[in-house]
Amino acid sequence: MALKIYTKSGDLGTTSLIGGTRVPKSHLRIETYGTIDELNSYIGLIIDLVSDEPTKLMLKEIQDRLFTVGSSLACDPEKVPSMKIPDLKEGDIEILEKEIDKMNEVLSEMKFFILPGGHPAISTTHIARCVCRRSERLCVNLQEHHLFVDPLVIKYINRLSDYLFILSRYIAHQLGVAEVAWKPRVN
Repeated sequence: MALKIYTKSGDLGTTSLIGGTRVPKSHLRIETYGTIDELNSYIGLIIDLVSDEPTKLMLKEIQDRLFTVGSSLACDPEKVPSMKIPDLKEGDIEILEKEIDKMNEVLSEMKFFILPGGHPAISTTHIARCVCRRSERLCVNLQEHHLFVDPLVIKYINRLSDYLFILSRYIAHQLGVAEVAWKPRVN
């Protein structure tokens, strides 16, 4: 028998953190890990839009790390020490940095701001970058409200947004799509 997806426990607008603490569905912690979930969904869409196998594999690894981030954010911080949840490692950030450096080796120097677009894979990667930045802002907001966030989560999300920006340029390079420079109106 399949597990029922509905529990009816959230019908009054609350949900449980990992650890059992009930909070309103509008709680900043819920908004934050919900945004991570949104980001993960866009990463899945990018995987569906690109054909480069190494990129697909890297993005699948990122999806796994985003589930780790979501688990971390979904925990009741006071109950975390007694629970076993996946955790990020400094090496996860180093992997992103190596991938950024590798892609940058084949890209031309950026001399202007780039307008998102040119191909659905490029545009979707820019959307993912924007959602990633929103996730980062929400994590910082949690910190500012004295709600625990593992500092490595913020560092990973920050580096991931850099990775997604470079990935959008790399995809354009692979597809032979010219980057469109932003030309500000000055009159």
